[in-house]
Amino acid sequence: MFRHVDIGLLRSFVAVYESGSITAAANQLHLTQGAVSQQVKRLEQLFSCAVFERDRHGARLTNEGERLLGHARRMLRLNDEVWADMNAPAFTGEVRLGVPHDLVGTHLARILKSFAQSCPNVEISLTSASSVELQEALRAGKVELALIEEPAGEPGADGECLAVEPLVWVGCAGGEAYRKRPLPVAIVTETCVFRPRMFAALDAKGLPWRTVFENSSIEATSATVRMDMTVTAWLASTVPLDLQILDASSGLPALPDFAIKLCQSAMPLSAPAQEMARHIRAGYMDRLRQAA
Repeated sequence: MFRHVDIGLLRSFVAVYESGSITAAANQLHLTQGAVSQQVKRLEQLFSCAVFERDRHGARLTNEGERLLGHARRMLRLNDEVWADMNAPAFTGEVRLGVPHDLVGTHLARILKSFAQSCPNVEISLTSASSVELQEALRAGKVELALIEEPAGEPGADGECLAVEPLVWVGCAGGEAYRKRPLPVAIVTETCVFRPRMFAALDAKGLPWRTVFENSSIEATSATVRMDMTVTAWLASTVPLDLQILDASSGLPALPDFAIKLCQSAMPLSAPAQEMARHIRAGYMDRLRQAA
């Protein structure tokens, strides 16, 4: 006999967990509190177990709820992907997207793959450059959309903040380059937005430094770090698994958080560019949910 899980029940379950209460989940889902409570109750009846422990502080997951959460998120994600794919208009044309060097091969790669699969008739024209150069490309109309990195909490580019991440020092796993003085530093490009914050932090701590390598290639920069010739600084989520994040025990100064923003040119976005923007937002939102 076939058994079916109601997607609506799972959506209410995940909403209660992510928002922290039935009241907040009801507001998020545009339902009454009673409706959300009833859906959670039906879910518990379906699996013959409690998924939440309720107290005066709100709702917390039980062990069974923890087991269900990952399954529920995957089913909701697939449901939403199927719905979007089957109802999406057939986009054609070109999207001109600008991306900082360090973000091209990270989480964004999966987002671009998803977009290419759902919009096979749209050509993606990708420009990889520093955030400073990408802002100029936006102003000149050379790209329609761009991801921009800038210090969190400071006035900067107009755009939608997708994520805030720590900037971290990176070295060779088990390496010694971080002990050298002056500190040998590799920078991808002279216009890198991380550069002034890195050197200001080193100067404030009185640590001498020198740039050993500057080249607009993330692969070349990575190579000098792997050879233990230099250290560098990247967003935490972009650090390759074979390299080491250098924490406070290294003696290097703390670095500021950086925001990743989705920015657009002054011209109205084409339909394919609007769809690309939607994919990028959804991809980053999905990443944040997975990290929760």
